[in-house]
Amino acid sequence: MVARIYNPAKTAMQSGTRNTKNWVLEFDPQSPKSIDPLMGYTSSGDMTQQVRLKFSTKEEAVAYAKRNNMQFRVDEESKRKYHRASYSDNFRFDRLSPWTH
Repeated sequence: MVARIYNPAKTAMQSGTRNTKNWVLEFDPQSPKSIDPLMGYTSSGDMTQQVRLKFSTKEEAVAYAKRNNMQFRVDEESKRKYHRASYSDNFRFDRLSPWTH
């Protein structure tokens, strides 16, 4: 079992940074998912896909994986680039493209 430790990115539906401060430990799938021929449901016999552990720091997650003799990989977090813009920038005289409706 290989575990993946990562810091989740914010979803497109949220404007704040909730649920992005914790680190998550998830297991990679051991077997592919299958489709039920009668109902069309997607299922899997791999129960480790349901396990999702949250930690407050990356070091805690790594220590947990080492303590339980798990193979793991750490996906480093990427910093978000902030672009600061104001409403008045729409009406600047040195704007590169003309402002239209």
